[in-house]
Amino acid sequence: QVQVVESGGGLVQPGGSLRLSCVASGSIFSVYSMGWYRQVSGKQRELVAIITRNGISNYADSVKGRFTISGDSAKKTVHLQMSSLRSEDTAVYYCTVGSFEGDYWGRGTQVTVSS
Repeated sequence: QVQVVESGGGLVQPGGSLRLSCVASGSIFSVYSMGWYRQVSGKQRELVAIITRNGISNYADSVKGRFTISGDSAKKTVHLQMSSLRSEDTAVYYCTVGSFEGDYWGRGTQVTVSS
């Protein structure tokens, strides 16, 4: 059984920062990527950032220069440092793990940016 668990969401004021964390456990042995997506109610889930086991990262244009992804595929952990947050960053953030055993998702953590 595989578990993907996110943490670190919450309420933050515009311009503030948050750090999301994700850890995967269970029968995952060959992680090749880990990343974050987000979804606003009524809209499609969108890629925020992703990092490969070789450390290559990719970001949505809307978060470049503000968010930083880091991860350790061996430890099956990934983090998302979010700075200069805007109201439009408000969403449920989902962690995803890509592995040769399959692709897995967490249940999401709410991030709300509001004054």
